[in-house]
Amino acid sequence: MRQVIEILRLKHEHHLSIREIARSCGLASSTVGDYLLRAEAAGLEWPLPEGVGEAQLQARLSAVAPPRTAQTPAPSVPDWAHLHVELRRPNLTLRLLWQEYIRTDPSGLKYSRFCERYQQWRKSLEPTLRQVHVPGEKMFVDWAGQSVPIRNGADGTTQPASLFVAALGASGKIFAEAFADQKLHSWISAHVHAFEFYGGVAALTIPDNTRTAVVDPCRYEPLLHRTYQEMAEHYGTVILPARVRKPRDKAKAESAVQVAQRQILAALRDMDFFSVGQLNQAIAPRLRQLNAQPFQKLDGSRDQWFEALDQPKLRPLPPSPFVVATWLEATVNIDYHVAVDHHYYSVPYGLIHQRLQVRLTDATVELFHKAKRVAAHQRSFQRGQFTTIEEHRPKSHQRYLQWTPSRIIDWARKIGPQCASVVQNVMAARPHPEQGFRSCLGIIRLARVHGEARLEAACQRALHFGTLSYRSIESILDKRLEAQPLQGDLACASPTHENVRGQDYFA
Repeated sequence: MRQVIEILRLKHEHHLSIREIARSCGLASSTVGDYLLRAEAAGLEWPLPEGVGEAQLQARLSAVAPPRTAQTPAPSVPDWAHLHVELRRPNLTLRLLWQEYIRTDPSGLKYSRFCERYQQWRKSLEPTLRQVHVPGEKMFVDWAGQSVPIRNGADGTTQPASLFVAALGASGKIFAEAFADQKLHSWISAHVHAFEFYGGVAALTIPDNTRTAVVDPCRYEPLLHRTYQEMAEHYGTVILPARVRKPRDKAKAESAVQVAQRQILAALRDMDFFSVGQLNQAIAPRLRQLNAQPFQKLDGSRDQWFEALDQPKLRPLPPSPFVVATWLEATVNIDYHVAVDHHYYSVPYGLIHQRLQVRLTDATVELFHKAKRVAAHQRSFQRGQFTTIEEHRPKSHQRYLQWTPSRIIDWARKIGPQCASVVQNVMAARPHPEQGFRSCLGIIRLARVHGEARLEAACQRALHFGTLSYRSIESILDKRLEAQPLQGDLACASPTHENVRGQDYFA
């Protein structure tokens, strides 16, 4: 259902064709068309009405069958040669020519098919197609192939820094910034900085099939990384990956990378950099110079073309920048906490044993169940500690599940009194007994591997030395220390010798 909502957004807000929506969402074109027909038959409007969740949306779409389209006569074929000559005139676009064509033949080709047929005809004239970009429509992004060494001042070793390059389709204005790596956080941050650099957002973002952007680089149905898709939704842009091994799909990015390497990186080749920040300080003035310099064969510069073409057509930036998030999955334990990065966060008690999706940022932890947020916490980096919201704790354990402190103690008592005493002390040492459930269950389950008799002896030894934890008891069993005599027995068995001072000497 989340993909259905995305399909409706791309159709009604961005007016994309079915094939473009299919490429962006990683679905078959027939599936996208079926969903749109069902939504139309169900009378769904965009934006969706208040209160319509995923369950209601699925019910409404499932209740109707997509209407069958009537057979229509074959559309008329435009005069491609005449259109080709018309496109040479200034300020004339293919969309305007299509609008004029559709007025004369309302049942003619749709815009996407019109463009596709024109491109096929033009390829028959020229072996290489020169793309015509609509202002504010596309931003091309890529990593430069050439890296820059960052030197470690302490030992002299170097680490390669990667250069991110973006370029707008109509003006060709270039953005470039160096990052320490090409991982997801750097990839998303680079896009955020590019949007801020341009002061707006292009309708389409065209990346390569890098792993941080496309999880499954299928030629026809590429699957986007979830965080990358989330960023696109935040900024209102559409991710449209280039086809695999088709560099002409992102010729602007390839050209911008080449220009950036020749005019920025080549000029810095003899300089040593000791941090990425220092490298970006050296890149900034050369980037301004690159965008301000006049074209060789055209009038104006990238900056002038940007102000005249792309800038007025860019979408506005959202009120706040996108925060990079990592998505994980976690299962709720019987103590109604989930483990995220070695810390435990509470969720409502009724979700015990449920599988949740976790959205993790540098500052927050959000937990979702069936696409609904059920808990949100400030992120903590204290390993092994608990973050608990009081509203998540049950008023009565019997009201929800059978797990109670007394039941766990009774279970441990079946192994022996020493084990029951350890379990009781573990829960008593926690602010809330439920926070000790996880450790107590681990102690009890050691009997499956080592036997109840050995576990009872290990618990006796742990009680004697005050080491009441799962790890301590597990260590005693692994090293077979439960069979060793305790401190009192050792004192009786110690030998008598003139070199042995005895415990009274140290009193």
